[in-house]
Amino acid sequence: MSHVRAAVIQAGSVMFDRERTIAKARDLVADAGRRGAQVAVLPEAFVPGYPKGLDFGARIGNRTAEGREDFRRYWDSAVDVPGPAADALGEAAKDAKLHLVAGVIERDGGTLYCSVLFFAPDGRLLGKHRKLMPTASERLVWGFGDGSTLPVFDTPAGRLGAVICWENYMPMLRMAMYGKGIQIYCAPTADTRDSWLPTMRHIAVEGRCFVLSCCQYLTRADCPPNYALDIEAPGGVLMRGGSCIVGPFGDVLAGPDFSGECILTADLDLTEIARGKYDLDVVGHYARPDVFRLLVNERPATAVETNAPAVAPMDDPFRRS
Repeated sequence: MSHVRAAVIQAGSVMFDRERTIAKARDLVADAGRRGAQVAVLPEAFVPGYPKGLDFGARIGNRTAEGREDFRRYWDSAVDVPGPAADALGEAAKDAKLHLVAGVIERDGGTLYCSVLFFAPDGRLLGKHRKLMPTASERLVWGFGDGSTLPVFDTPAGRLGAVICWENYMPMLRMAMYGKGIQIYCAPTADTRDSWLPTMRHIAVEGRCFVLSCCQYLTRADCPPNYALDIEAPGGVLMRGGSCIVGPFGDVLAGPDFSGECILTADLDLTEIARGKYDLDVVGHYARPDVFRLLVNERPATAVETNAPAVAPMDDPFRRS
């Protein structure tokens, strides 16, 4: 199809509460579907939340019992992929009859990953992207993704992929996405600074693609009473949104919105991509592979490899039932 209606869903998680956050997500995705969206994006770490302002009790050479407890409840509320929470998000996509790009905290063994899940309009999980480079203190609670989850999906709505938050400042990751022919470049984020919109506009122009950026509007009231906030929150607002949709010539089609929870929509004319590639194709006629080339390692990087069947002890707390 050459015309696609896209939606970015700007809302706050019910922090550390997976089931209530998924219920909220289902309502929001249904609303996007009623608005005619064929692609919808939820913010970074939406299920079960982006732990804005928490330090998880970490100091150099020291961790606190309270911080360990914060991590435990974060781990408890995370998403198994595959698993019931992922299935529920797939059902939301199916009910709304749209492609859904959802930011989640993925649980794999004892490690959490900041991930994006991709769902088809029939509810199928198409795949995922794990954030390659958590930023600063995020590395206390999230692991590093590897090159095996850098997908761009060829869908009826266009070639769809995602780059999370400050990964968008990694030029080689952007180049990898352009090399895969991305058309609908999703950028779920937790960055609410004024500098974010110029970054999204730059990427749209550089990649000659549509950029769908989605951030939370999160308030102190969205967090439990024992949320050990360590930052100022003017007016009780922890994350102020700023979601936007940008076209391949850098034109802002929707947003940014800093007023509260909302759903922004825009109609994307995919033929604009070819018009833009006419004079700028950074992996084609505007490249210089004789001077610059990018090598991307998409092999899984695992800590343990074995040719024996894995058996989890009954008392293993991470054992899958």
